[in-house]
Amino acid sequence: MAITSLQQIDWDTWTPVWRATLLFVIKEGQALLIEKKTGFGAGKINAPGGRLEPGETPEEAALREMREELLIDAVGMRKCGELFFQFLDGHSIHGFVFRADDHLGVPTETVEAKPLWVPLDEIPFDRMWEDDQYWVPHMLNDQAFRARFLFDGDSMLEKEVHILCD
Repeated sequence: MAITSLQQIDWDTWTPVWRATLLFVIKEGQALLIEKKTGFGAGKINAPGGRLEPGETPEEAALREMREELLIDAVGMRKCGELFFQFLDGHSIHGFVFRADDHLGVPTETVEAKPLWVPLDEIPFDRMWEDDQYWVPHMLNDQAFRARFLFDGDSMLEKEVHILCD
C-alpha cells in the first residue's frame, strides 16, 4: 500500500532509509548556514549535516559533517530535536538537529558547501526545504521538538510538529 498520509505510518515500526544530522551554529544574532553544492538537497540553503556512517552516533556525525563541509569544529553543541521524513517514493530520513554556541576555525567553502552567516530574523526560508519554517524557530528558541513530514519530491504534503516538555 502506498503511503499518502502521516496517519498511515506505524511510527513504532517505521525504519528510515537514512539517519542524518543538521548542526546550526548560532552566534551573535546570526546562524551559520550553508548553500549545499552537492548531493541530496543541492542548491538549497541548510545547516551543515549529512548521513551517519556505520557505528557513528548522531553527535559524532554532526561534528564530522561540520568539519567536512566547512572545515570548523562546533563548540557547545546540544541536541534540539528530531525530524522524521517520509517521501512518497519510499525514501525516508530520521534527522537529528543540533545547535552550537560557537565554533573553532574559519568557516571555509568546500566542494560540498558554501558558508553563509544570516541574521536570525532574515533566515531565507524561501531557499530552504519547505519544512524548515515550521521547526527552525523552535530550535532558535531552544525548544526541544519532534516533527514528522510527508513529502512528494521537494513538496511538503503534511506536517506534525510537537514541542517536547522537559
